[in-house]
Amino acid sequence: MFKSPKNGAASKFGSVKQAFLSFVEKTAPPVTMAVLAFRELTLPIDAGIKENGFSAEAFFAAIPVISAAALCVILHILKRNALISILCATTLYMFLLSSCSKNEAAIHYDSSYYISGAKQQRETLKYLFLSLEKTHDAEKQFIFVREISNQYNKMKEYYKSINFLNEWVAANPDDPYNSYYLLRVADGYIRLDSHEIATLYFDIIVRNYQDLIVRGESIHFACLKQLIDFTSNNEHKIWYYEQFIARFRDKIENGSIFFMQGQAYEALGRWEEAISAYKNFMPYYGTIIHGFPDAYAYAKQMVDFNNILKNYTSEETKLSRTFSTLNAATSAIKRALGESDIWGLWNYRARANFFMRSWTVIGTEDESGDELNLSILNSENPINFESSLSAGSGPKDAYLRTWGWSKHSPVWYFYFRKIYFPVDPQINGRWEWAGVYYGERF
Repeated sequence: MFKSPKNGAASKFGSVKQAFLSFVEKTAPPVTMAVLAFRELTLPIDAGIKENGFSAEAFFAAIPVISAAALCVILHILKRNALISILCATTLYMFLLSSCSKNEAAIHYDSSYYISGAKQQRETLKYLFLSLEKTHDAEKQFIFVREISNQYNKMKEYYKSINFLNEWVAANPDDPYNSYYLLRVADGYIRLDSHEIATLYFDIIVRNYQDLIVRGESIHFACLKQLIDFTSNNEHKIWYYEQFIARFRDKIENGSIFFMQGQAYEALGRWEEAISAYKNFMPYYGTIIHGFPDAYAYAKQMVDFNNILKNYTSEETKLSRTFSTLNAATSAIKRALGESDIWGLWNYRARANFFMRSWTVIGTEDESGDELNLSILNSENPINFESSLSAGSGPKDAYLRTWGWSKHSPVWYFYFRKIYFPVDPQINGRWEWAGVYYGERF
């Protein structure tokens, strides 16, 4: 229930509190977490003052609260790590809130703070607050709480909407609509460009509050989509991807989720799980993933390398098919071509994703090594090759132009790639002959 202060001591404390809030909101918009912390942490103090006056106990209780909020402000103004201030405020808030009983969490509002705007807006807010105070039905309360928040958003008073909704949730922990209210809090922080704080709320909703369906969409699903976009912590991302797969598989692009899950595992060095995720991604050929134009080829290479790793690192063939430098790789191929060494060339081919195709073929379907026809090396016509690599060669792949192969396709470009397979440092970063392109390069 919302109440106004009943005594002078409470009014004095409320004035100091309101002055602090106004200062923060007007002079340091990025420190919205300080506003949240200060308002939330002082709720029990407000309640005690209203009942017992401004006692010594209330004074000493207020000191750490004000100090915590001030710390948040200072850290932000000095442009220190924002996460530190957020964690400080959130931790203190949760500690104090958990120490209060449900009855002690009663909400009180200062009309000078919450009743704002033009005359008509102030009258509307007064009506909504009074109506909310009189009703005890959760569904009817939902209508009034949502409309109060809407009124603040129309006035672009996002701080007031955030503070009001936070106070409501703190005072009504069993309200079935709390996940929706906190979603609106997160939306408010996004409007204020405080994505870091919004992310905390999205995470709290998914982990701690029941799901609701609003306008046909799950609140948890909406939060997870935001978390994937805003979160950089790969441990957290993995959990979010798992939630998508376990709970919303019929609403997501499964291929994209599996690939990005593999990326998150890979970033943490959890290679077995990364390979497993890439294997799950394999059936989704053709999936377009923003920022990863070669996602399928990348995942396939990782999976195939893992499947044939013994062909690279067994005692019999250890490193015999890879080269420490690009120059060593091209020199070996040139030697084999110059000496018509069919078996030497055969041995140098990559065991993962080796291909022979024209430049116009788009895809990753690789021809079997058994189909590699090099018998033409035994013909009377010599195979020629350029002394240097072709244009377009770079730090990760390279092309060597050769000619004299056949009337149908006299020019072949030998393709070399730098191996990326951190699972095995022994071959990671080495070079190999990965395939052949038929015809002149356009």
